[in-house]
Amino acid sequence: MIINKQTTSPVHKSSTIWVTPRSFYRAVSIAEAITWTLLITGMLLKYVAGLGSLPVLIGGSIHGFVFITYALTAVLIGVNQRWSVAQIAAAVATAIVPYATIPFDMWLVRRDKLEGEWHRKASEDPRDLTWPRRFLRWLLNRPAALITLFVLGVVVIMTVLLIIGPPGR
Repeated sequence: MIINKQTTSPVHKSSTIWVTPRSFYRAVSIAEAITWTLLITGMLLKYVAGLGSLPVLIGGSIHGFVFITYALTAVLIGVNQRWSVAQIAAAVATAIVPYATIPFDMWLVRRDKLEGEWHRKASEDPRDLTWPRRFLRWLLNRPAALITLFVLGVVVIMTVLLIIGPPGR
């Protein structure tokens, strides 16, 4: 609820979404790059300083969680912004190369690939008739369901990967 300063009466703005596709993508892409620093630091502490595997376990776990979050974010934003499948795949692939999410984010901004709001209503664009776009609109109009499904997706993927085991085993 927002108070209207002129009349001091409550004004309900249930349709206001504070996080834009651009701000959400940017925050997660920066977080992904930061967690690369944690992982690399953990590896230096393990292999150079000889502090054992705990630093890699901590840095790797945090990085893995944020990596999965970034991948799902890239898919979510890519579908919303009508990116091609190749652009979505490229966004996800940038998380594999240390710090590559930052220049990719800048590339997206320069090409206006992150501009605009969440597409909560269908437009004249024929791509809006596809099932991923219809499903995303359904979720965007039910934020609790979107957040729940997103978090559940991250947790399920992380759990499966932990059961499979760390890379290199």
